[in-house]
Parts: sequence; structure tokens; C-alpha cells
Amino acid sequence: MGAGTPIRDVDVRGTIRLGQFLKLSGLVEQGADAKDVVAAGEVTVNGRAETRRGRQLAPGDVVACGGERARVAAET
Repeated sequence: MGAGTPIRDVDVRGTIRLGQFLKLSGLVEQGADAKDVVAAGEVTVNGRAETRRGRQLAPGDVVACGGERARVAAET
């Protein structure tokens, strides 16, 4: 997955944890899938591997998994 991979903005109200964002953004289909991919080290946040499913994300954070990327966007 290179820098040319498009980033999809996902509107989020308030704060969100990594596991929730993976499902909301469609990067995984089910919550159990989020647990598995995070534990396996297949998820990055801002280009760094992340193994904490409960990590709090902030607007602007970019999450990558399975060759796709999504950015946390503050809901307006």
C-alpha cells in the first residue's frame, strides 16, 4: 500500500476507538474482524503499526488495513 492509495474521509461524531472506526469505515465487516486484524498487527494508524483496539483516534488520523485507508473526519 503506497502513498498513492486514496484516503476516504469518514465522519465521526465525538471520539472513537480504533476497533469501532475499523467497522464504521468499512475497513472490516464485523467487530470480531477488527479484533483479529489489530491483534495480528495488520492495522496502521498514521503509518505506524497499532495493536491496541481501544486506542482513541482523533480527527486527521489515517487508519490503514487490507490495502485501504480511511481518515477520521470531524462531523460537521
